[in-house]
Amino acid sequence: MSEVLVVGGGPAGAAASLWLAREGHPVTVVEAKEYPRDKTCGDGLTPRAILQLMDMGFDFTVPEFHHIDGLRAYAGDDLMIEMPWPEHTRFPNWGGVIRRRDLDMQLARLAEKEGVTVLEKTTATPVVEEGRLAAVDLQHEGETTRRTPKVTIIADGSMNRFGRELGTARRRDYPMGMAARGYYTSPRSGDRYLESQLDLRDRTGATMPGYGWVFPLGDGTINVGVGLLSTFKRWKDVNTTSMMNDYAAIAPAYWGMSEEFLLGKPVGGKLTMSFSRGPLVGANWLTVGDAAGAINPWNGEGISYAYETGRIAAAVVGEAVRDDDLGLLRRYPQILSDEFGLYYKMARIFVKLIGNPPVMRTLAHTGLRNRPLMEWTLKVMANLLDEDDKHMGERTYDALAAVVRTLPTT
Repeated sequence: MSEVLVVGGGPAGAAASLWLAREGHPVTVVEAKEYPRDKTCGDGLTPRAILQLMDMGFDFTVPEFHHIDGLRAYAGDDLMIEMPWPEHTRFPNWGGVIRRRDLDMQLARLAEKEGVTVLEKTTATPVVEEGRLAAVDLQHEGETTRRTPKVTIIADGSMNRFGRELGTARRRDYPMGMAARGYYTSPRSGDRYLESQLDLRDRTGATMPGYGWVFPLGDGTINVGVGLLSTFKRWKDVNTTSMMNDYAAIAPAYWGMSEEFLLGKPVGGKLTMSFSRGPLVGANWLTVGDAAGAINPWNGEGISYAYETGRIAAAVVGEAVRDDDLGLLRRYPQILSDEFGLYYKMARIFVKLIGNPPVMRTLAHTGLRNRPLMEWTLKVMANLLDEDDKHMGERTYDALAAVVRTLPTT
């Protein structure tokens, strides 16, 4: 019988289970689908995610992985800047792109090598008694078995069906993202830069809220998508699929992004950000990754923070199980706050500002005319500031952080 049950076999669940298993804890992961399974995602990996994968022992030589050197940002047709990933004392100066179907499967297999039991095509349902998680029912091919793990780690994604039955809910005053993505064949699939359009326009040239991206996969295809934030006042009226079609129509011609090269219908999803879901912990459970709303509001990145929250959760759960003191789980929210709280608080202020499309457009056009400013912005948005770096960008960030600390937590 496993000490720990992990509900969900995506990035957060795989990371949590792997780190627990390395410390000798029996762990079972329950994955509702069968690997490889598709997920709605941009498929991009920043240096933060790469570091976590390196620590977990991921094999970057697999053919599905495409090496990325940096970011190319546009504002309309006339402004463009190309920035390599910054040098850092901790993080590598490279990123990557790999489809989630391949990434998640390889991480699950890596966890299995560490001793994790992975149950595919199995759904988990909480058994709640007097408001407490008393057990977990597992359904597989029509049969139900009941488990009573010491601790359950909830890693079931942004829909968070398992967590909702335990009372988790999203804070409505925190930002949320909406995104859509699709795949195209492209002659430029081997490009080693991610691409972002910061001044998004429709076919008529009118400004659209949000941003667009192209992430090359190196296999003859590209991941194309658009995103917008709930801080845009009319965000509920926006159709992200229509946004993506408009973006594809006006994107640089070198991608060859015509409808005839679209591979399947684009799909969309919600991005739960800034630890907007709570509570993060119960008497014998905690949440990680998208189930905790851990996506970075600055840039919509979720994979790195899934790995990182999974790793943090593994450390907390491991100690609680080892000491036979589940009260230690209560430390988890404070650890997350210490690690990400100020950064995410600043992000919430920033996304309220850029929820106004003219403000976003002005910032994009101003920034792309100033390379030092854009390089610093890349470091901030990707959470790659170096504590040992004494450049003006870091001093500016520290000054802004000092101001943010005086503001109410919202």
